Amino acid sequence: MVGDAGRPARVIGVMSGSSLDGLDLALCSFERSDNGWHGRIEQARTVPFPPALLARLRGAMDATALEAARLNRDLGDHIGEACRSLAAGGPVDLVCSHGHTLFHRPEEGLTAALGCGARIAVRAGIPTVCDLRTTDVALGGQGAPLVPLAERLLFPGREAFLNLGGIANLAVHRTGTTGYDIGPCNQALDHLARQAGKPYDADGALAREGTVKDDLLAALEALPFYRQPPPRSLGREWFEAEMRPLIDEPGILLSDRLRTVSEHVARRIATELDRHAVRSVLVTGGGAHNAHLLERVGDQCKAKLRVPEALLVEFKEAYLFALLGLLRWRGEVNALASVTGATRDSAGGAVYLP
Repeated sequence: MVGDAGRPARVIGVMSGSSLDGLDLALCSFERSDNGWHGRIEQARTVPFPPALLARLRGAMDATALEAARLNRDLGDHIGEACRSLAAGGPVDLVCSHGHTLFHRPEEGLTAALGCGARIAVRAGIPTVCDLRTTDVALGGQGAPLVPLAERLLFPGREAFLNLGGIANLAVHRTGTTGYDIGPCNQALDHLARQAGKPYDADGALAREGTVKDDLLAALEALPFYRQPPPRSLGREWFEAEMRPLIDEPGILLSDRLRTVSEHVARRIATELDRHAVRSVLVTGGGAHNAHLLERVGDQCKAKLRVPEALLVEFKEAYLFALLGLLRWRGEVNALASVTGATRDSAGGAVYLP
């Protein structure tokens, strides 16, 4: 079977996060031996969204049903063309696309992502796995996070992983594996940075100029989500409904809002790291480049924050989803009930042939 010893699999992993900073694509190779899975990223790139498509994605939650269907089609075409370009005519066994989350409400048994898998497969000319979350949600799980299983397989011996994307999530690997969403990260910080005319707050420079506003910080810390025990996960709709009204307060200077939100994000992360007595954590995602945020986390927790090489910082999620897609292709478990709260482990994902 593809992926077994002597038959390495080449898989393109595609990640579109809630921060909407582009498609992350990683062409990866995987092979399983008697010692477990081994993988590497052969090449990777971030493909920006065309401006018109980006604007439509930002407004997707308010779209009509017809516009959402059109967006599903058009994003699928965009992903498929990006995968075809990355493959450049070389042999690729599979594409695994995370899709772009439209709604995520597991408490209602609902999760939906844009990026039509059939169109990805046809445009790329490569079999495609997508929609990895819905089986787990149907089994009563959160459908997220899914990557802790791939972390355990590809990084054996690592204690903990912290991903700082649009949402901050944590996975801890000891005798068992647990993982969950901590709370918003770049979703909130980038939202405020755009009000300053910037796509993001590079190194947290704007936040450094501000002052923590105690009333705003207290309101953020009091949000009920943080008192919800794992398993738990977030969608963008939670940010829009619960956090955005607080951080868009016009009576507070933008630099002070950024400083306060950065402090809040750092506190939530530090609290969860110490809750699990984490000694060392690998930090990836766009937030790993935010020096101010990492300083504030490091000042408030006992864990050693380790930032790996740039390729892994930027493309770890795409790399891990590539393996999850390969596991689905092989008919093997790719979602852990111990992480998501589902009634059992499962092999989730829809498969489309070109």
